[in-house]
Parts: sequence; structure tokens; C-alpha cells
Amino acid sequence: MTTATYDKGGAITPPGAGTAPERDDHVSPGEIAIGVIIGRTSEFFDFFVYAIASVLVFPKLLFPFTDAFTGTIYSFAIFPLAFIARPFGSFVFMLIDLAYGRTAKLVVALFMLGGSTASIAFLPGYADMGNGAIALLALFRLGQGFALGGSWDGLASLLALNAPKEHRGWYAMIPQLGAPLGLIVASSMFAFFLSTLPQVEFVSWGWRFPFFVAFAINVVALFARLRLVGTAEFERLFESRDLAPEPPAETLRSEWKTILLGAFAPLASFALFHMVTVFPLSWVYLNTTETPVKFLLIEIVAAFVGVLAIIASGRLADQVGRRVVLGCSAVVTAVFSGFGPQMLGSGMAGEIIFMVTGFALLGVSFGQSSGAVASSFSPSHRYTGSCFTSDIAWLVGAAFAPMIALKLAHEYGLVASGLYLLSGSLLTLTALWLNRELAGGRNGMSTMALAI
Repeated sequence: MTTATYDKGGAITPPGAGTAPERDDHVSPGEIAIGVIIGRTSEFFDFFVYAIASVLVFPKLLFPFTDAFTGTIYSFAIFPLAFIARPFGSFVFMLIDLAYGRTAKLVVALFMLGGSTASIAFLPGYADMGNGAIALLALFRLGQGFALGGSWDGLASLLALNAPKEHRGWYAMIPQLGAPLGLIVASSMFAFFLSTLPQVEFVSWGWRFPFFVAFAINVVALFARLRLVGTAEFERLFESRDLAPEPPAETLRSEWKTILLGAFAPLASFALFHMVTVFPLSWVYLNTTETPVKFLLIEIVAAFVGVLAIIASGRLADQVGRRVVLGCSAVVTAVFSGFGPQMLGSGMAGEIIFMVTGFALLGVSFGQSSGAVASSFSPSHRYTGSCFTSDIAWLVGAAFAPMIALKLAHEYGLVASGLYLLSGSLLTLTALWLNRELAGGRNGMSTMALAI
């Protein structure tokens, strides 16, 4: 059998180039893209199933002893535990990768992720177990984050490195499609159960069903990803692109500056991410008489707009450069922060405008917050460094966003929640400027360290 070969730079040479052809058996960016989309969609589905439940279910189930707002704040206090645990999971699973290989790491991580998510479906209420029920949710949430750290398969970096030079922006946006797709599926499922089940049945068992589905989706995603990363062709491609694991402590010690710059560069899009997904659902649910089904339907429509905007970001980045797209979107996000959140208080029409506009902006910025990590790290640290860059970016940019935004809006009005968006925009612009200064003027995004 003849497989793809690679030159010293890692470029793919199709079978038969210079040798007698036996069959066309080379790895294409399209094959990598499929694995990336499947993996990211399953991860974001898990994420949004939990996020929606943290607004509609957990405050009543676990914190019935307090008012609705305080219960939601308590629920949002558990939310960031996954992001806190994720870097620790990455550290441990990177050691597993070194000792037993990428396939073993993915199997353990994804079964742990699915198991932690499915365990939430059996969660007792405060009335049944008291504070023990709260502790169980916190434990399961930590398990989700720890496992998510091990789900890093390197396919996003591999896709970016393997993409044609003139289409790098296009291929960089592909992993980000998983976010709106995962939201669409999760929101649709909750909307279905809320609209078809009596309230007592939804509270009893309806909300639990999406968590069972999350486990099944993780299993399907696992086999789809193993079909790629477990093949000899992909293993050689990983090695040729210097995407092999390295000791995590060494990577953190050697590449901490690159990791921090890469983590802070997309903060504008990360702040916006939760401002148009988790936060508005909580605010509308707590402060209006609108049913959650209606807002979930608005969110689904807006997420489709986000899909189109992410696709458009790929074209934009290929024409003007990824740095320009990130910088301009950060500026527009800063402007949006001054008036966007107030639209949530203007009835359904305002909610629609906020969500559609927000997702359009999010799609353009979030669509280019991924993919250029490999050229930023030294070759031996590409795989491990990109993993930690992703972890820190999510922790700093997204983990506490729902709680902070809801607290600000409750205490000082919707206009105050825009301060979180503004801070993310300023940090993104600062990171882009620092990166250019430290890089000494090197061209394009080759100096950026984004690994989301």
C-alpha cells in the first residue's frame, strides 16, 4: 500500500509523485475538516445543554431556598468549575498521550466527558439530598472540564497547517462552526421538551433527556475522530507537522509568553460568546414574562446567522488577513457594548435585533479566533502549547461571563453588562498590539498564537 509522503517542511506529496502509483491514498484538508466539525459540535452540545439547564433547571432544583435571581447566580457560580478544571485535565491527559498515545487519551477523555454529562441526568434535587446534591453537580461539572482538557486531538492545528496558504482563513473558521451547531441542537431539544411536556413532567424528567443524548453523541464523535487520528496516515501527518505531545511542564516553562498572547487575543469574541448565548437567556427568563421556548427559538434563528457569519469570516480573512478581522471585530464589539445589551429590555423586537446582530458579530470574530497556533510555537511545543492556549483563553474570556454580566445587569442595569464586552475588546486589541511589537513586524497571523 502506498500512502502520502511528506517533505522536511511537512508538505503532503500525493501517492505516485515520483513513485509507481498503487492507489490514491492521501490525507486531504476536507477529511480533517469533517473530524474537526464532528468533534467540536459534540463538545459544544455538551456545553450548551449544561448552560441552558443552569438557567432553566438548576436554580429551582438545587437552590429552592432562595429567590430566582440569587439561585441563578449560585448556579452560575458552579458553571466556571469546568473551565478551571480544564487546564489540569490537559496536563494529566498530555502525560497519558505521551505514555499511551493519542487514541488512548481520546477514548478515556471522551468517555469521561460523556459519563460526567450523563451523570447529571441522575442528579437529585435539594429536597432529596440537600447540599449533597449541589456538591454532586459541582463534582460532575469538574469532571466535564477535566475530561474536556483531554479531548484536545490536534485536528484544528493540523487543519490550519495543512490548509492551502491562500485559504488559511477559510479553513481556520471550520472548527468554530461547532459552536452555533451545538447551540442549535441543544436549544432545539430543550424547546421541544418545554413545549410538549407539562411543567411537572419537564421538571421531573424532561430536562434530563438531553444529558443522556449528550453521552450518545460523544460516543459517535469518539469513533468518528478515532477513525481519523488512529490511522497510520494521520499519525505520520501529525509527526510531519510537529504535532506530537511534549512534557506539559516543559511547554509551559518555555512557551508561556506565546500561550498568554494567544489566550488574550480572542477575548473580545469570547466575551461576546456568552453575552449572546447564556446571559440573555438568563436575563429574559428572570426579568420578563416571555416563555423560555420563545427565546430559545430566537436563539436558534440567531445561531443560524452565526453559522453564516463564521463562513463569511473565512472569506474576509483570506482577503484582508486574520489580524485585521480580529482587530476590526474587537473595535466593533466595543461599540456594540455601548448600546447592544440595552436592546434586551426593549421587548421581543429588541431581543431579536440584539441576538441577530450579536451572533453576526460573534460569527465574524469567533470564526477567526482559531487555527494559527502551529506557526507561533516552536515546533516541538506546537501540539501541547496550542492545547494550553485554548484552555486559558476559555478560562479568562468565558468562564465567569454569565455570572458577571447578570450581576452587573441586575445591580446597575443592562448598560453595565456591556462593560464586560468592552473589557474583552480592549484586551484583544492590546494583545494584538503586543504581538506585533514582540514579533518585530513579521507579516500576517504567522506570529499569532490562537488555539481555541
